[in-house]
Amino acid sequence: MKKKYNVLMLVLLLAFGSCSFTAKVDDDPDKDKLLIQIITLALEQLHFQPKDFNDEFSKDVYDTYLQKIDPLKRYFLKSDIEEFAKYKSEIDNQLMNYDISFFNLTNERMVKRINETKAIYKDILNTPFDFSIDEDINTDYEEHDYVKNKKKLKERWRQQLKFRTIATYDALVSEKEEQAKMDSETLEKLKKEVKDKDDSKKISLEKTLAELEAEARGETLKNLDIYFTDFIDDMQRKDWFAMYINSIVEEFDPHTSYMAPTDKDRFDQQISGQLEGIGARLQKRMDYTKITELISGGPAWRGKELEVGDVILKVRQEEEEEPVSIVGMRIDDAIKLIKGPKGTNVYLTLKKVDGTIEEISITRDIVELEETYAKSSTVKKNDKTYGVINLPKFYIDFNDYDNRNAASDIKKEIERLKAEGMEGLVLDLRNNGGGSLKTVVDIAGLFIKEGPIVQVRSTGEPKEVLKDKDKSIMWDGPLVIMVNELSASASEILAAAMQDYKRAIIIGSKQTYGKGTVQNILELNRMVRNSSHGDLGAIKITRQKFYRINGGSTQLEGVKSDVVVPDRYSFVDIGERDQENPLEWDKIDAVDYEFWGNYYDYDATISNSKARMENNEQLALIEKNAKWIKEQMDDNVFSLNYEKYKAELKEDEETAKQFDALSDYKTNLTFSSLPYEKALFAKDTILEEKRKRWHESLSQDVYMEEALNVLEDLKMTYEIKKLATVKD
Repeated sequence: MKKKYNVLMLVLLLAFGSCSFTAKVDDDPDKDKLLIQIITLALEQLHFQPKDFNDEFSKDVYDTYLQKIDPLKRYFLKSDIEEFAKYKSEIDNQLMNYDISFFNLTNERMVKRINETKAIYKDILNTPFDFSIDEDINTDYEEHDYVKNKKKLKERWRQQLKFRTIATYDALVSEKEEQAKMDSETLEKLKKEVKDKDDSKKISLEKTLAELEAEARGETLKNLDIYFTDFIDDMQRKDWFAMYINSIVEEFDPHTSYMAPTDKDRFDQQISGQLEGIGARLQKRMDYTKITELISGGPAWRGKELEVGDVILKVRQEEEEEPVSIVGMRIDDAIKLIKGPKGTNVYLTLKKVDGTIEEISITRDIVELEETYAKSSTVKKNDKTYGVINLPKFYIDFNDYDNRNAASDIKKEIERLKAEGMEGLVLDLRNNGGGSLKTVVDIAGLFIKEGPIVQVRSTGEPKEVLKDKDKSIMWDGPLVIMVNELSASASEILAAAMQDYKRAIIIGSKQTYGKGTVQNILELNRMVRNSSHGDLGAIKITRQKFYRINGGSTQLEGVKSDVVVPDRYSFVDIGERDQENPLEWDKIDAVDYEFWGNYYDYDATISNSKARMENNEQLALIEKNAKWIKEQMDDNVFSLNYEKYKAELKEDEETAKQFDALSDYKTNLTFSSLPYEKALFAKDTILEEKRKRWHESLSQDVYMEEALNVLEDLKMTYEIKKLATVKD
C-alpha cells in the first residue's frame, strides 16, 4: 500500500515539476489553475472511489457551488442563473482543461451583486416594519426560486430582515413587560444603574413600541454593517475560489475536502490538542452556525448551558458591548468573534434545540488535552462493584506509540478497577468520533484471546485484516459498550468487533454514526516542484474503507445496538447517511472467527432490558421530546405578525416545560473515583471538580442506569448457565 502511494506521489511530482506558472500575488489565476490541475489528478488517482468527470458530475458541482455562495438566494437574479446555466454541463470539461471561466463569471457577478445589496438593506432598514401585518416567511430557501428582478429581490431582503428584527423587537418588548412588573423602588434603582452606565440610554419602560421597533431595526442595521464591512468586504478572490474547489471535491464524499493554507494551520492546531476558546466545535448549516460537539472539560462543557444542536445567533464581547449577529456569516469569521484570550467573557445568543431563545455567558479558557484521555469510576449496585470507563477518543502519539495512548490507558484503568473488585465493566463510547485504528485493535485484544478485529480495503489493493495477536486477556467478565449517534469511525469498529464475537452487549441509539472511511492529508506543496506560488494548502482525501469481520461495512449503517434506547437526537439528521454524497454500504467476504466462549445468555439479557425500557417513564419522555425537537427543526414557516409570533413562542415555551423533568431525573447510584485519583485531588482541585461533575452526570444518566442493569443480568445468567452446565 505504501509503495503504491509513493509511486503515485512520484508521478504527481513529475507531472507538475515543469509547470510554468510564475505569478506570486494572492489573487492569482495561474495559482488557481495549478490547484485545479493538482487536485483533479489527486482525486482521479488517489480517492478510494473515484468519480467520472462527466455531465452529471458537472451539474452536481454547479448546484453545490451556487448553494454555497448564495444559500438564501438573496444575491443572484434569475437572469444571472440563466446566464450561468450554459456552464451547467461544461464544468467537467473545464476541469480537464484547467479552465476557470465558470468561476470567474460567477465570482465577478457575486462581487457586483453584493455591492448592490448594501444599498438595498440600508434602504429597507430606513423604514419602520409593521408587525401588525399578517404575513409569513418560509426559511426553507432550497425550495425557493431565484427572483426575476431587483424589485422582488428587495422584497426577499425585506422579509428576511423583518424576520431578523422581530426577534430583537420581542426581546425588547419582553424586557419592557418585565420592568412593568417591578415595584417602584426596584425600578428607580434600575433606572439609576442604566443612567450611571450610559447617560444616553433610557430604560425600555419609558420607550414607546415605535421606539422599541426603531431600536430593534437599528440593531439589525448595525449587525449587517459589521457583517459586510468586517467580513464580506474582507473576502478575497482566493477565499471564494476555495469554496469553488470544495464544491468539486465534496462531490466525491463528505469527508474529502480542500484545506486552504489558513484552514490547514487550524487543522494542525486542533490535532496538536492546543485549543483555546469556549471548547465547542462548530459547523455551518445553511446560514446558521451550529454546535456539533462540546469538548469535555472545556468552558462550554463546564457551564452546562450549551448543548449539541444549539444554533448561535449573536455574539457580543464583554457585558457592555452590543451583540453582533452571525447569521449568514462565514464560519471562520464567526469563530474569530467567539474565540478570545483566556479569562475574557463572550456572550452568545442561542436558539436552543427545543426552539427557545436565550443568551448565555461563557468565560474563555484553555481546553485541556487531559480531558480527551480515558477516565474510570467505580459504582455500587446491590452490594456489587462495577466499573465504568469513559473514552472520548482513540488517541495516540504518532511519533512514539509506546508513549501514552488509548489502549495502554484502558489497560491501566482495567487493572485499577479489578483491584477494586470490579464484577462487570461499562465502556462508554458515546460521542467518541474515532481516532487511531491501531489503538482499536489493541483495545479489542484486551477482551478476547486473539483473532481478527477489522478489515481494511484500499482501491486496487488486496484487503488487509488487522488482528489481535496477543493471547492474554485483561478482562473476561461481563462487558457492555455504550454508543450513540455521534459514536463514529474507530468507535464503530470496536463496537462491531465486540458484537460480532458476542463478547459485549451494545446499548445505545438505533445505530451509530456510520462513518466507515479513512482519510489521509496530502500536502499540496509536496506535489509540486519549484512552485513560486507560496503555500497551496492541503487536501483531505478518502483512501480506505472499513469492514467488520462478518464482512459488512460500517459505512452508512454503522453499528445497530443490541439494546436500543431513545435519546433526544433519535429523529435528528446527524449521521453519515444524512450527509451529501456519502459512499455506499457494501459487503465483502467474512473472515474466520469464533464466538466468545462463555456462560453468558445474551438473548435473555437483551430481552430483559427491552422489557424494562418499555415501562421506563423517563425513556418514554425522552422519546416524546426527541419527536418534538424533530418537529421544531422541520418547521420552516414563521409568522411576521408580532401577536402570532409571540403566541407561537409562548406555545413552544409551554410545550417545552413538560420536558423539564428530564433534567431532574436521579438514580440511586453513587460513583466514586479510584484511589490513585483521590490522592491527586489534594494538589489538583480542578481535577476533583471535573470528576465530581462527571459523577453527578452519571448519577442522572438513565442510559448508564440501564447499562448497569444489563451488566447485572449478564452476571446472573452466567451463574445460572454455569450451574446448569455443571449439573449436566
